[in-house]
Amino acid sequence: MDAFTAGLLQRIKATETDLTRARDEGDDFAVQVELGELDDLRRLAAEHGVEVGMSAA
Repeated sequence: MDAFTAGLLQRIKATETDLTRARDEGDDFAVQVELGELDDLRRLAAEHGVEVGMSAA
């Protein structure tokens, strides 16, 4: 796995963790921010052929 793929997957995992935390805390604004970030990261992954598994969103 190259550095780009590893970094992208790590960012996705961190964003999913942050999303779960925001949901648990009931922070609706943070949930929306994290969902937007996750959408952007997934789009970037798709554009570069990076497989992303099932997630929290």
